[in-house]
Order: sequence, then C-alpha cells, then structure tokens
Amino acid sequence: MRNIDVNDVIDNSRFTAFHWKVLFWCTLIIVFDGYDLVIYGVVLPLLMDQWELNPYVAGLLGSSALFGMMFGAMGFGMLSDKLGRKKTILMCVVLFSVTTVINGFATTPWQFGILRFIAGLGIGGVMPNVVSLMSEYSPKRSRSTLVALMFSGYAVGGMMSAGLGIWIVPNYGWEIMFYLAIVPMLLLPLMLKFLPESVAFLMAQKREQEARSILQKVAPDRGIDAQDRLVVPVTTESKASVLELFRGGRAFSTAMFWVAFFCCLLMVYALGSWLPKLMSMAGYALSSSLMFLMVLNIGAIIGAVGGGWLADRFSLRSVLVVFFILGSASLTMLGYENPMWLLYTLMGIAGATTIGSQILLYAYVAQYYPTNIRSTGLGWASGIGRNGAIVGPMLGGTLLALALPHHLNFLALAIPGAIATVAVALVGRRLGMKAVPVESAVGLEANNG
Repeated sequence: MRNIDVNDVIDNSRFTAFHWKVLFWCTLIIVFDGYDLVIYGVVLPLLMDQWELNPYVAGLLGSSALFGMMFGAMGFGMLSDKLGRKKTILMCVVLFSVTTVINGFATTPWQFGILRFIAGLGIGGVMPNVVSLMSEYSPKRSRSTLVALMFSGYAVGGMMSAGLGIWIVPNYGWEIMFYLAIVPMLLLPLMLKFLPESVAFLMAQKREQEARSILQKVAPDRGIDAQDRLVVPVTTESKASVLELFRGGRAFSTAMFWVAFFCCLLMVYALGSWLPKLMSMAGYALSSSLMFLMVLNIGAIIGAVGGGWLADRFSLRSVLVVFFILGSASLTMLGYENPMWLLYTLMGIAGATTIGSQILLYAYVAQYYPTNIRSTGLGWASGIGRNGAIVGPMLGGTLLALALPHHLNFLALAIPGAIATVAVALVGRRLGMKAVPVESAVGLEANNG
C-alpha cells in the first residue's frame, strides 16, 4: 500500500483528455457568464427609447448586475466550502440563466433592475468557483496558461453577445437576446455528467473512492489502485492584516495600486455598458454601434495575451504605463469623426489596453508584495476595483444626462486612464520579494477567487 499525495498527482500530471474536458466545460460556463454580463450594453439603446429611461436610471440599471456580482462572489464562494464546487457552479448557472430569460419578459425598469441584480448573483458566484476548479485540476507547469485561456471566455461571450445583437436586436427586438440565455439550461444535464467535483472537497468529505476515481483519470500513468491511500498535506495559512499593506514603506504604493485598479475597472465597465449608446448618439446605426462593442472584446483577447507576453520581456511598470497611455489616447480620439477603419482600430486598441491592463495590474501587485501578504494585497486591490466597476455604468449615465458634446464623453472616460498612468508610475520601485512572472500572478488571482 502506498501513500499517494493528491496535490503531487495533479501538479505533476501530463495533460490528458480529462484536462481537456475540465477546460472545455469551465470555459463554456465563463462564455455564458460573459454573454449575460455584456448583454445590457447591447440592448441599452433600445431600452432607453422604449421605456424612455433617463441616463441616471439607465446607469443604475447597468450597475445592478455588478452589485449582484459583488455579493454573489462573496456568498457563493463561502457556500462552495459546504456544498462543493460542482453543486455551487451548477446552482449559479441555473440562477443567472433562468433569471436572464425571465428578464426578457420585464415590462418596467424596476422589474428589469431586480432581475439583473439576481442574475448578477449567479454571474459573480460562478467566477471564483469555476476559476478555482480549473486551477485545482491544472498541471502545475501549465496552470497559469489554462486559467488564462479560460478567462478569455468572458471576452468570447461578450463578442457573441455583440455579434448576435447586430443581427437580432434591430430585426426581432431586445427580448430575444435574453431568451437565448436558456442555452446553459439545455446543457445542464451534460454539465452534471461531465463537470468533476473538487478533489479537495471530496477528500474533506471523506469520499475517497470518488476522489480516487478522478485521480485515475487525471494521471492514468501513476497506476493508482484501490489499495493506495490518498493523503492531502496539511498546510497552515494565516491571513495577514490589511495594515501590513501600509507598513514597511508600502503605504503610498498600496494607495496607488488601489487608484489604478479602481480607474481601470471603471473604464472597462463604463465602456461595456454605454459604448453602443454613445456611438448611436454620435449618429452611427445600431448595427455599427454593436460592432464597436464586438471589436472592443476582440481587442481584449489580444491585449490579455499580448500584454502578458510583453510584460515577461519588459518591466511591468513600463508596459502598464504604455497601455494606460494608449488606452487614454485611443478613447480620446474615438470622440472625434474619423474614417471607419480608424475608429475600429482605436476601439480594438482601447479594448486591448483597458481590459489587458487588468491582468497586468494583478501581476504587478503580486510582484510587489512579499509572499506573506501577497494574497491580502491582491484581495484588497480587487475589492477596490469592484467598486470602480459599479461606478462605471453610473458615470456613463451621468455623462449622458449632462448632454455633453460627443468628444467630451469619451474624454471623460479617458481621464481615469490618465489617472491610472500616474498612479502606476508613482508605485515604489522597491519590491518586497523576487519578481513573479505574469503567468504566475494570473494563477495566484485564480486561487484567490
């Protein structure tokens, strides 16, 4: 009889069909998640006309799902410790899928906002659990790459939402976009069959036989049999106080990180919610306005992959500063009349440099703080960023309510990028530990959920 280290089996396994299955289903769930999140920006122009919404109300409706995401991430994250990752993920899928379908029958802004908040609970709850499941089953040498690939599902879902909206919304109305959210429910039986439960949860629940069966698929070459005893090494982690982030000469840099996170996510979610409406107000047809949203998400995928590649070859500070400068410049230029090819190029650059900067910021935070407070630093920076995500749609609504000239709307969205540029440039150059590669930081954020 052998003692089999569960973590060692997974960390050193070769990529198998089992890993492909986990990657496929986790990515697909994130694609659905991204579709549901971006859908509001797609239907907003028609909603404002049909319900005669003022921009303030429209901004609040856009933030309602983000409020739900914040509470969902916290609530379902804790619930998974009791129910398991798989059950919690499926519960969240049912919640955001069913609620989004019902959202298509909403007849008042109040109904719409409440349903978006409930859908947000599921959207926010699914993310940390799917990321944790993917991270847990990934071989150590390819963990960050697999998690990053799965993360790209959000942008793919956003592209699907915008792409379908170009054809569906003008011809069949905004409601159809919400009815299409029934697709995850149709696939639920397959998710139930093929999505594995967390091995860590199974071991904690003394369900060793189920854990053994999964490990045999994870590492078939290890020859694990019924006589082998599975063990999970005990690790003790103490959560560092947030005050540690402000000690040792780190106070100013911590504040600058928080400012950068807030501004970056404010830009991302303001654009996601208001871009089609802003472009339609500038005189572009609805189909063209939705195409801009699609290009924004295509740029996001390029920025996420390319930004990591650049950051591994140059300093994170330099790449982030350049990204934020390019983001602010592209947003500013979008406010002026340009040839269509240039507008699409600028939109792609904006998507690459704003959304790509999110991942780089996580990497920079992970590189800056010592190991014992790294998780605390990432957690608090991410939490501050969520507040920026909530403020973003409301800022877009305020800008429209002020009835500013078109170029000033985009200038206002570019200002947070300029602030983030300065904030990143002012972060202290002294690092508390050896540099951490960008890919490792993505994995660290995934483990944080």
